[in-house]
Amino acid sequence: MDTHRIITPDGVGIAVRESGPPDAPPVVLIHGFSQCSLSWSRQMVGPLARTHRLVAYDIRGHGASDKPLDPAAYRNPAAWAGEAQAVIGQLGLVRPVLVGWSYGGRIVADYLAAHGDGALGGIVFVAAAVASVPSLFGPKRGLLAETGSADLETSIAGTRAFLRACFAVPPEGEDFETMLAFNAMVPPAVRAAMGGRMADYDPVLRALRVPVLAIHGADDAIILPAMSHHIAAIAPGARAVIYERVGHAPFWEAATQFDADVA
Repeated sequence: MDTHRIITPDGVGIAVRESGPPDAPPVVLIHGFSQCSLSWSRQMVGPLARTHRLVAYDIRGHGASDKPLDPAAYRNPAAWAGEAQAVIGQLGLVRPVLVGWSYGGRIVADYLAAHGDGALGGIVFVAAAVASVPSLFGPKRGLLAETGSADLETSIAGTRAFLRACFAVPPEGEDFETMLAFNAMVPPAVRAAMGGRMADYDPVLRALRVPVLAIHGADDAIILPAMSHHIAAIAPGARAVIYERVGHAPFWEAATQFDADVA
């Protein structure tokens, strides 16, 4: 596992982890709200890493990346687009496939709005939030706001509940402890700053010309599978794949199937 640190156009330091053959087709893994690059641990050491160059980075405010507390650092789409472009450009990735999970799907869409898809090999949206349509979200969406509470007890309780809600069957033991630890590394002020940004990416989706796959768990209680069907209905040539008995984290709950579908 190689590690790097890159600097975004607005000066934020981003931590990057990389595995797989350096000359293999590149795949950029972008995690979701309150998570980090360790979310992709099953991919980074699994079969996908034997055939692809996997690049997973901690988005701003998360993991080992810088955590600016100015809300403006999280509410400007250009900042998220610049962050993704900095990873691609500074690592010299040629026609990477972008994989965006949950909020990471928004980051992919921000990149597309700014740079288009001409430099990409494809896109995988994973339970991705790319539309602010209430009917596309599940009953546990409200937990995200609790994680950003300035009240410590509320934030901790919300973080624990949110993490459990990410899975049809939550991990146990050290796996859950590790996930809770990297969730707790995200300041509540960062979580609060990330909320409330409207998502209207339908024009971006309609303009896509690269292969698009939308993967979703049938039992996702945070973002409903209808979101992935929405993507498949709008993006030309896109298709949705729904995993039965899987929640909001298909790459963890059904890693073998996920790796095969991405490959």
